[in-house]
Amino acid sequence: MKTVRLHSKGPEVTTLCEILAGMGYPVMVSDVFTIAVDEAVKSFQSDYNLVVDGIVGVKTWSRLFEKNSTLTQYNDKLLSEQDLIDFANDYQVELACIKAVNEIESSGKGFLIDGRPKILFEGHVFWQELERRNIDPQAYIRPENQDVLYKKWTKKYYQGGSREYERLAKAATLIPGFNLTDAAHASASWGVFQIMGFNAIPIGYDSMDSFVGKMYLNEREHLTAFGCFLKTNNLIGALQNKDWTTFAYRYNGEGYKVNQYDEKLARAYQKYTT
Repeated sequence: MKTVRLHSKGPEVTTLCEILAGMGYPVMVSDVFTIAVDEAVKSFQSDYNLVVDGIVGVKTWSRLFEKNSTLTQYNDKLLSEQDLIDFANDYQVELACIKAVNEIESSGKGFLIDGRPKILFEGHVFWQELERRNIDPQAYIRPENQDVLYKKWTKKYYQGGSREYERLAKAATLIPGFNLTDAAHASASWGVFQIMGFNAIPIGYDSMDSFVGKMYLNEREHLTAFGCFLKTNNLIGALQNKDWTTFAYRYNGEGYKVNQYDEKLARAYQKYTT
């Protein structure tokens, strides 16, 4: 892990936040080293007899890993270079393209430090999933449900890390006595390539349970799901041609412009080609 500090940004900061949150420090999981993260780091350093400077270097990383034995649970679940090479060859797509999507979609990381696949719950999709099941979402709009049920997309309620599972569980039990697990799973994006759950059956999985079960296994299964999604949605050509605008729009929807998803992919691609 590289050294990070206040205002740093990147996947290392995400991992730092996950560890701190898992230990009970009050931080939101994101890739930005905020003032709240700085305060949590200093509290950790004070609690474990380290120099209190807010800088997460070798010594602080070592102590963080030492206090979290669960960090080794998912080592055998990770993608290898050869996995990506084989995928690129099978789909006749440049390796740098696959690496770019791998990096931008989830900072190249498909699992949380506790071994569960990385997810992001989308309340607007949950709204649509309820409608598909002939349930009127309007009937369940309450202040306590506003973070899991809303009509239009917003990132306002994103929590990141393991807290996304709390949102998913809350959605699954939104209606007492009614099992909404499939609807909740369909409303989350899963793994390295953040495939939305509602794609499971259309891209070839027997059921939602089968898809989710595969997502828990390893990142190679995430890569397999990505390939199925590309084939089903005719997106292989966009990657072959490095048509990032088309790929971004059809992979992430209209919101790609706001997030500059196409520009991020283009920059990541250039990095990997050099």
